[in-house]
Amino acid sequence: MKVIVITGSTRGIGFALADSFLALSCSVAVSGRTEEGVARAVKELGRRHGGELILGRPCDVRDPEQVQRLWDEAKARFGRIDVWVNNAGLSNLEMKIWKISVAQVREVVETNLLGVTYGSQVTLRGMLEQGYGSIYNMEGMGGDGRLQEGLIPYGMTKYGVHYLTKGLAREARGTPLVVGSIRPGMMATEFITAQYRDRPEEWERVKRIFNIIASRPETVAPWLAKRLLENKRSGVCLSYISGWKLLWRFLSAPIIRRDVFTAGVS
Repeated sequence: MKVIVITGSTRGIGFALADSFLALSCSVAVSGRTEEGVARAVKELGRRHGGELILGRPCDVRDPEQVQRLWDEAKARFGRIDVWVNNAGLSNLEMKIWKISVAQVREVVETNLLGVTYGSQVTLRGMLEQGYGSIYNMEGMGGDGRLQEGLIPYGMTKYGVHYLTKGLAREARGTPLVVGSIRPGMMATEFITAQYRDRPEEWERVKRIFNIIASRPETVAPWLAKRLLENKRSGVCLSYISGWKLLWRFLSAPIIRRDVFTAGVS
């Protein structure tokens, strides 16, 4: 089967994707910023699937040399790389932009935008040399141009990722490479819950809407993994949540009570 590399895959949608690809008998390189996080993810994935198809390597995507090492070590271990997913990303704490620290803005921009750019450069060079491969960039809130007050740095970077991916697909025309993007929709992860850690009353007010809109990573990832393996067309955006699906969730909300933050509900 295919060889997959996923940045930022020690938790959240990245971990769920690694789990789903392994369930499809793919080989997977798991990465994250810390050795501890990588070791924890590899141990859990190994418990579920066995360790022979798993490679774990720390990688801070803000450092292009570390991204190159991730490519080199995955290539050395598995002999090739069929699919690379630029998933690593961070959100800023929800607040007006003039209240966000310079350090936090820099971390979000460098991880979400420069990290995807470095990953794309390394991957495109490597895949052009081997003569095949697919690269997918993870979009998110803001990728379609919608604004969310309080999350401007995050949304700005995801809009940039959308532009970057379209540009990469155009520049890769005439090559054997596939370039695309992924929109999993809102994930029920700490990206959301961390925003309300010190605001429990507000969380109780907004949780009802989030339970309609959001999905659990382990629900979305199997759908995405299959479509990434099936897709042969460059320039596509694989989106889990359609307008009709979202409309149905709102219409059925009075009948179907979803609680995606405490239970495995799709």
